[in-house]
Amino acid sequence: MDEPECIEVKGRDLVTGIPKILTIDSEEVRNAISEQVETIVETVRIALEQTPPELSADVVDKGIVLVGGGALLKNLDVLLREETRLPITITDDPLSTVAIGAGRALDNLSVLREIMIK
Repeated sequence: MDEPECIEVKGRDLVTGIPKILTIDSEEVRNAISEQVETIVETVRIALEQTPPELSADVVDKGIVLVGGGALLKNLDVLLREETRLPITITDDPLSTVAIGAGRALDNLSVLREIMIK
């Protein structure tokens, strides 16, 4: 990003116990979560390496769909696209998609048992 975005964060100072307002910028957040983002990228790489060949063709054609709270991280899709050279999309409602998918999986336990990685 060219210019960092800033936000005010309200909370309680753990040392003094007094309410406090801090201004943090996107660069500080990026530095704070960089290790976790690298772990996400590495985990995606490992998953792709372990993907059976018959599924790899689907991944190359259809790409990866990001869901959950991590999908809301700004430019995570861009980073994963650069790292994997695969199409990356973010679902319209990443948070609800996880809950809906979990519900569908529980509705189809027999299918879930068949596809579970051991």
